[in-house]
Amino acid sequence: MHPLLLRRRQFGLYLFLWLLVGALLAALLVGQRGLSWVVAGAVALPLATAYSFVCLSAWYVARGMPLTGTGTLRILVTALAAAVLSSAIWLLIARAWFSVLSRRLSAPGGADAIHGLQPLLFGFGLLLYLLSLAVSYVLAAFEASQEAERRGLTVQVLAREAELRSLRAQIDPHFLFNSLHSISALTTADPAGARRMCLLLGDFLRETLALGGEAYIPLARELALIDRFLAIERVRFGDRLRTEISAGDAGSCRVPPLLLQPVVENAITHGLAHLIEGGLLRVWAERTDALLLIRAENPCDPDGPRGAGAGVGLANVRARLRAVHGQAASLTAEARGSTWRVEIVMPAIEAT
Repeated sequence: MHPLLLRRRQFGLYLFLWLLVGALLAALLVGQRGLSWVVAGAVALPLATAYSFVCLSAWYVARGMPLTGTGTLRILVTALAAAVLSSAIWLLIARAWFSVLSRRLSAPGGADAIHGLQPLLFGFGLLLYLLSLAVSYVLAAFEASQEAERRGLTVQVLAREAELRSLRAQIDPHFLFNSLHSISALTTADPAGARRMCLLLGDFLRETLALGGEAYIPLARELALIDRFLAIERVRFGDRLRTEISAGDAGSCRVPPLLLQPVVENAITHGLAHLIEGGLLRVWAERTDALLLIRAENPCDPDGPRGAGAGVGLANVRARLRAVHGQAASLTAEARGSTWRVEIVMPAIEAT
């Protein structure tokens, strides 16, 4: 079925445009044939409405012979043949309508005047059909362009989702490697601590598995996962690791799951772990207008070199933010004296 017939508003606009064509034809009949406006309107408006349905066939012609892949000569011959056939059909409709008007017109010579309009109507019909066909080709090209754009967006979304899955898959092996290495170190010095760390690690992994394929989770839940992760790290560092976590009024905002785990792990591995006295790791969030700000801050040794893998976790987080929000999100990390700060800025999206 023609797409215009499925959309009432567009079809109403289509008929309105054809009524304007009918008004133009009526004005032509008044000026060229000397008909009265009543007779010209009685001829032109119904015929224009009838021809509007005939010209709907131009859409099928344009779809059946696309500009790409069809020879120019074939398009021209088919277009001209379709225009002649449609105009001939319109002329048959006009003759039937003329016979009705001839019996009803009381003006002398009215019927003869109407019958003399047939050559003019045939030529006018040719031009109108060719114009309809040209518009149909333009609409078909626009539709093809939109379809290509939709396919491009679909491919882009699929590629972005694949990138996100790949980036998220990198988190667990890296984290497990570090945790198992720590458990191995504790088995000799602190067997009870190693056992407790295994239990905490199991609870943490159970929580992460419960996330399934969720693309977003509330920030409050993300911070709860971070707290479980820090409980594992406290087995190693004891009182050297002190934490302060606050979601503020942003706890309901949605974030990608495990977004902050690499940030916190980086702060411990390449910051607090190198300080004999340890320090305070602060993670807090706030919402300003349409933005969500998440900051992580920890003490560090300003004179100590950062580890070779210090930027891997942050690069992972930055890549996930870019894949989800594009240029609307950012991650910055810098040392301010003896303090290392990571700041994440992203759109504030409320959890539903």
